[in-house]
Amino acid sequence: RRWLEQYYVGELRGEQQGSMENEAVALEETQKTDPAMEPRFKVVDWDKDLVDWQKPLLWQVGHLGEKYDEWVHQPVTRPIRLFHSDLIEGLSKTVWYSVPIIWVPLVLYLSWSYYRTFAQGNVRLFTSFTTEYALAVPKSMFPGLFMLGIFLWSLIEYLIHRFLFHMKPPSDSYYLIMLHFVMHGQHHKAPFDGSRLVFPPVPASLVIGVFYLCLQLILPEAVGGTVFAGGLLGYVLYDMTHYYLHFGSPHRGSYLYNLKAHHVKHHFAHQKSGFGISTKLWDYCFHTLIPEKPHLKTK
Repeated sequence: RRWLEQYYVGELRGEQQGSMENEAVALEETQKTDPAMEPRFKVVDWDKDLVDWQKPLLWQVGHLGEKYDEWVHQPVTRPIRLFHSDLIEGLSKTVWYSVPIIWVPLVLYLSWSYYRTFAQGNVRLFTSFTTEYALAVPKSMFPGLFMLGIFLWSLIEYLIHRFLFHMKPPSDSYYLIMLHFVMHGQHHKAPFDGSRLVFPPVPASLVIGVFYLCLQLILPEAVGGTVFAGGLLGYVLYDMTHYYLHFGSPHRGSYLYNLKAHHVKHHFAHQKSGFGISTKLWDYCFHTLIPEKPHLKTK
């Protein structure tokens, strides 16, 4: 957290000089109780904000209309409550370590199970089209298919973040605004709400199940299952990386330091670029990389 504050003071001074003066008072008042505070957070009069923070926000944001997009990209430092029901609210949040605890054992089980299937030598490609020219898939292909799954996840991560999470809902659509907020808007509004930084297990299981069924329909069971296992590990690495980029303190110059700088800029200055979380590869490929601000030469 201290790294984040230092980064903004040093690296992004030119981008935030105008807002620093207005936010200095609020920063001094809140630093004692919230060390995650940093200069780009919005100063909020909670009694005069566009929503009532004493009530669940999900049912309110749809009424913001054309004001929603600006409001949701003005980060605050308090947690968010979405639902009236304590049960549903609890299911919408989770601790970060639930992700590896739940999904890594499944990755290991699927990997071992499908590797044993490959070892039996009965896996064939294109059997649904032809039996005469079906290709045998040896067990030596297992590592490649597993890595393919991790690679494909990195692309899916980018596409979902860019085109689904960062869609701009129509200002006259109450329900699409609500949908955007529950999917990703809440995270941009409260980026340091630690209970909402990783995907909760219940909704995650539904999405993961859909991906698994799709791969099973497209590919032979062992091939699709192996790609899925790799993709599932990619998802776990993504969620853990995302959490670390918000709360970790990587060493300056390291890979994670550069990723964190990239993600900080995405949250607080460049919401329409920098969509890669675990890698910047696809930002390079699709030209959505956040431009580097040239440093002034020191004498």
